[in-house]
Amino acid sequence: MNTTFIQIVSVLFIFTSGMLAQSIINSKHNLSVSGPGTIKASSESEICVFCHTPHNSSPQKPLWNREDPALSYTLYTSTTSDATIGQPDGSSLLCLSCHDGTIALGNVLSRSTPILMTGGITTLPSGNSNLTKDISDDHPISFVYNSTLVTIDGQLNNPSSLTGPVTLENQKMQCISCHDPHQNIFGDFLAATNEYSVLCQYCHDRTYWSSTSHNLSNSIWNGSGIDPWPHTDFTTVSQNACENCHNPHNANGKKRLMNYQQEENNCYSCHNGNVAVKNIQTQFTKLYKHNVAGYLQIHDPEEPNIVQTKHVECEDCHNPHASNNQTASAPAVNGFLLGVKGVNTNGTAVNPAQYAYEVCYRCHADSPDKPGSPTVRQIAQNNVRLEFDLSNPSFHPVEGAGINPNVPSLISPYTVTSRLYCSDCHASDGTGSPKGPHGSIYPQILKMQYLKTDYTPESATAYALCYSCHNRNTIINTSGSFGQKIHRRHIVADNTSCNVCHDPHGISSSQGNSTNNTHLINFNTSIVSPDGLGRLRFEDTGTFSGRCYLICHDHNHNPSSY
Repeated sequence: MNTTFIQIVSVLFIFTSGMLAQSIINSKHNLSVSGPGTIKASSESEICVFCHTPHNSSPQKPLWNREDPALSYTLYTSTTSDATIGQPDGSSLLCLSCHDGTIALGNVLSRSTPILMTGGITTLPSGNSNLTKDISDDHPISFVYNSTLVTIDGQLNNPSSLTGPVTLENQKMQCISCHDPHQNIFGDFLAATNEYSVLCQYCHDRTYWSSTSHNLSNSIWNGSGIDPWPHTDFTTVSQNACENCHNPHNANGKKRLMNYQQEENNCYSCHNGNVAVKNIQTQFTKLYKHNVAGYLQIHDPEEPNIVQTKHVECEDCHNPHASNNQTASAPAVNGFLLGVKGVNTNGTAVNPAQYAYEVCYRCHADSPDKPGSPTVRQIAQNNVRLEFDLSNPSFHPVEGAGINPNVPSLISPYTVTSRLYCSDCHASDGTGSPKGPHGSIYPQILKMQYLKTDYTPESATAYALCYSCHNRNTIINTSGSFGQKIHRRHIVADNTSCNVCHDPHGISSSQGNSTNNTHLINFNTSIVSPDGLGRLRFEDTGTFSGRCYLICHDHNHNPSSY
């Protein structure tokens, strides 16, 4: 018996049993003296009178017994909303005659004086039920939901399918589309259960949702820290589904109805080690990180693929409606990066990104406010898209396999045809840390140590990042030009950092060439300077051979040949 069938059976059981047990009489909408709630009349015994009257009713249907609020409301707005949202009308305006907190609960048309409530209560007290005149933090209402909107949005179900508990009123989404004011079977007077976000999915049909971890995970809260689901009684990620991140009423993050205004807090509520296994939140406390806490309300889902205003948020790299734990081989996007915008190798916007590096290129390629290079290079280049281009004289194999057929130092399973993710180097440090470039104790969010200071004594730890792919013994002890003559002489005898000669990303073909810039040669000019004749270059003279014209450590290479 599959999970979906079990969920459907459970919902049907709850619904049928609830129909027998529930009516307005034993719900909080029974405001009479017999009502079960704390807000009720001091002596009025009629139940329906608080909303309806058979005579002298308002022109509003159905036999409405209250005045219209007649107010101007602050409406929900969002760049991702394709609906035209107007002032509340229809049945929603009737609901707001109590739920905006401006009209006394006992102020009904059929009574010459207001019905008195217990405790001196007049209007609806502050709390989740009092939406106030500011409904910008609530699910939008009173907008036309038709086939045109479905076509424009692309992730909504056709309104012709809304023939069950979720219905439209004159083609409009109203409060009663989601709430049944006469029955409280599912809590909050919902028209259907929202366990597994069943209610949300009557209308919303998010791309990728069926396979995302936020829909499928059975992870539970371990009881530590803050309750990740304060407005539901559900106990697993899959049961909460949309409400893992969203709150349909009184949302702190008004745009897109997020649980928290600070974007990353919507992720931290689970990704702090108390629900999800890996603690992502602690990674962002490290010295070097993608500083998600440093920006607020700058990211927008509709922003250009090439980021124009510097910022970083979790959702720049992760699509919460799509992300899952499916693996992939470099450079293809894995499940964590599924459904995210990108910029391809030509600088063209793509949506979704097909390759992981396309996600990185959003900020680290053509963005006008991109981070600069940490090293002063002979050839300066901050656009990593140009550094990894396959037409370059040399590059680390991110977009495609490298062009050097002779790399004897590679550690299995790496070969000269291998490809890498950016996150093979840039990632959280430490054994067992979550994958990806969240935070590290090492500069540039490197997952291992890579010392760049001149006169660094060589060791397995000093260049641990390099040695995770390149065999240390081969690099410094192999006889011949590649090992002892070139690398050992420089990094062991002279304590010269790998970074002095090698630019780890690559050299753009528009700036370098296959004579001077093979093997990632691009000198650090804070350490290397021109020789006595003003020459500063490396010349490739064949396999494992070359010569340098420069001054380094006060030694004049004029030239030095290898």
